[in-house]
Amino acid sequence: MWKALDIETWIAGRRSDLDRVKGSVSEIIGRVRAEGDDALVDLTKKFDGIDLAEIAVSDEEREAAYDQVDAELVESLVQAEVRISRFHELQRGRDLWLQEMEPGITLGVKTTPLSRVGAYVPGGRAAYPSTALMCTIPAVVAGVREICCCTPPPINPITLVALDIAGVDEIYRVGGAQAIAAMAIGTETIPGVEKIVGPGNVFVTAAKMLLRDEVEIDFPAGPSEIAVLADSTANPRFIAADILAQAEHDPSAACVLVTTDAALADAVGAEVKRMVEGADRREIIEKALDHSGYIVAGDLDEAVATVNGIAPEHLSVQVADPLGILTRFRSAGSIFVGPYAAVACGDYASGTNHVLPTAGYARLYSGLDVNHFCRRSTVQMITREGLEAIGDVVETIADAEGLHAHAESVRVRRRR
Repeated sequence: MWKALDIETWIAGRRSDLDRVKGSVSEIIGRVRAEGDDALVDLTKKFDGIDLAEIAVSDEEREAAYDQVDAELVESLVQAEVRISRFHELQRGRDLWLQEMEPGITLGVKTTPLSRVGAYVPGGRAAYPSTALMCTIPAVVAGVREICCCTPPPINPITLVALDIAGVDEIYRVGGAQAIAAMAIGTETIPGVEKIVGPGNVFVTAAKMLLRDEVEIDFPAGPSEIAVLADSTANPRFIAADILAQAEHDPSAACVLVTTDAALADAVGAEVKRMVEGADRREIIEKALDHSGYIVAGDLDEAVATVNGIAPEHLSVQVADPLGILTRFRSAGSIFVGPYAAVACGDYASGTNHVLPTAGYARLYSGLDVNHFCRRSTVQMITREGLEAIGDVVETIADAEGLHAHAESVRVRRRR
């Protein structure tokens, strides 16, 4: 259950087998495209065993959900929303900035929120109100006017409360690849969106990838994962607790300890074994631990290089001088610094976003933030003086490229 890992084999094994499901997902997308709501009803019956009377969640249902959720939990969700909003507000850029670069030439950037986005919130093994908050709050902060959410039925009232707290009032009880197709293509009930965000299983991920020509997505994602970088000063119980917390997500979750101390790896293994015995989600954890383990590095430089090669979704840094190596990490979805920075804090209430690239995609993508919900346009204001300053450069290069009309578009202005 707790073993030394071959890093190359472990990295290769994290990628979701998208090819395995692309055929069936393509069929689902085709049905939604051809049949609209009828396909959603039929596929929900087939995959979820539920007869959908209504696809859309009513205002009355959303309001009634509060009566089914413990008041302390509601208050915790409110506090989480405040912290998540506060952090994401810091990410907002200026709606418009302009800078005179030289006399007569002013450049800038105009930032515009997307008009309509869709969020996917998983269901199934557990309710994920935290994901409801994480997917939608950055869009609210960005200024997106229309935000819809799809989540599999039956929808847990906790998820409805979280979406209401976040400010989302357009909620649909549909999950899986058919939900992604509905938001991307549009049906009679669910209008299409410009971008889809949110995690999901291999079918959801495959649908997002197959529909990228029609809708923008955040990033592909596989099973959840954690890498812990630790030296001899780390507390093995803290590390084991973080590993179990990640392992309980999904049988395919991946956990790895990278350490410079072989004795620590053994101590963590003993703690993991002890904690698994009393874990509520023991069956899921044990399956995840089957493809989890540790790597012993020769020194801290090698350990950092190993972590950069993994490009983990979550990176916990538990070494004597974490700030001394923080700038050396090149690829990680979210970094947790110090022994008391439990990854679960970022999952719920520190304020950072937990929707993150997995399976090594942190090399290519950043975690969900306000910028995902905006488009940026460059702006240039050029006076006659500015045109004279760069006119010769434009004309010379344009003529060299054989684009003489480009050059003439400048000359005609300079001749006036």
